[in-house]
Amino acid sequence: MFKRQSKINKFRSFALILVFFGIAIMYLALYFRSHYLIMTIFMLLGFIAVLVSSTVYLWVGIISTRTVQVTCPSCGKATKILGRVDLCMFCNEPLTTDKELEGKPFDSKYNKKLPH
Repeated sequence: MFKRQSKINKFRSFALILVFFGIAIMYLALYFRSHYLIMTIFMLLGFIAVLVSSTVYLWVGIISTRTVQVTCPSCGKATKILGRVDLCMFCNEPLTTDKELEGKPFDSKYNKKLPH
């Protein structure tokens, strides 16, 4: 199963996978050198995947400026919290900025807005 990660690290991992996926598609295009149309399509799809990855990295950078920076009580390192609950970026300790959620088990559903 997947390892628990902070939200920002999940977005970064997704963008990194997109970069590798895009480069792999462009590399696959080299096998179709004799078919220019197929090669061009693969190159464009790979290039689009790399552009989307760059956009995700830019978006994560913008989101990172709106986070709350706290010191993790477990590892003592400064980490960023996105939303009401998140995990430490270094040791995956559940963290919260909401006093009502302290001591409760970690659940990412706490970040969803409740209907009024």
